[in-house]
Amino acid sequence: MQPDVSFVIAAYNAEATLDRAIAGAIAQLGVTIEVIVVDDQSRDGTLDVARAYPEDIVKVVALPENRGPGGARNAGLDLARGRWVAVLDSDDAVLPGRMAAMIARAEAVGAEIAVDNVQVVREDGTPDDTMFPADYLETLREISLADYIAGNLVFESRFNLGYLKPVFQRRFLNDNRLRYDEKLRIGEDYILLASALASGGRCAVEPTVGYVYHIRTGSISRVLELHHVEAMTRADAAFAAAYPMDSTAKAAFARRGRSLRKAASFLSLVQHIKARAPLKAIGAALRDPAAIGHMSMPIAVRLRRVAAQVRRGGGEMKHAGDLIAGDR
Repeated sequence: MQPDVSFVIAAYNAEATLDRAIAGAIAQLGVTIEVIVVDDQSRDGTLDVARAYPEDIVKVVALPENRGPGGARNAGLDLARGRWVAVLDSDDAVLPGRMAAMIARAEAVGAEIAVDNVQVVREDGTPDDTMFPADYLETLREISLADYIAGNLVFESRFNLGYLKPVFQRRFLNDNRLRYDEKLRIGEDYILLASALASGGRCAVEPTVGYVYHIRTGSISRVLELHHVEAMTRADAAFAAAYPMDSTAKAAFARRGRSLRKAASFLSLVQHIKARAPLKAIGAALRDPAAIGHMSMPIAVRLRRVAAQVRRGGGEMKHAGDLIAGDR
């Protein structure tokens, strides 16, 4: 019999957390489920943890080569049989009533996609919080393509909708040939949901908390680097070429493009500072003032002061740390 939900868990070196993710998936109430764990060439005991479960409860796929988060998820999506598919990160969890609530919300309005609120758990002991205020999601009810793009401005969105964890009707994904962009290591979730919305999918909002997002040191989604932004920019260009957008979505897309360029300038500046290349850092800041827009005001002021000294020939910066000393 076809399950209501297929959970797809891409796992890479997730030995310490995979049990938690699987436990949340199999504890769902009011729906039938299947769990697919895709091991992305882990170097620890991840595969052993997954294979410890009976095959009729957890289906395990061991990839012959590392394909990254998008590739591992795609492998799971290709095997999924459920009416709905839910991607679950291997270091996260879900609450027992999540899928029943999301499916009910989506089916009540004829939506092919659903999102819910996210509980944030930090490993440093900071009290748990929700990713979005409940009243914010209650007022949204449904997320349009323009809403979603506007909520994904890099470093600038008030509420970053890229952290939403959507569930999809599997048939809708397959009919529209939608899968993760395997070239992206950060931002692949954004492109998939944006593509689904651009393909005519409706996204219902369930305002209650159902997904539990664990923030740990070293998580790939927490470290944004210049090459990630460059890859996201290329993916956005491909998206714009593939899908039509109305005027509101186009305006949001233009704002996102500006945010990506500004983020690239900022990360280039940071890269020069870390490489102890002060003149290149100053040059980047002077070429694009937006580069310092994301830095705290004391650092921005110091950059301008040092740049002025160098231009006058009256100053020399011997260490990149001169830019940030005292701002810790």
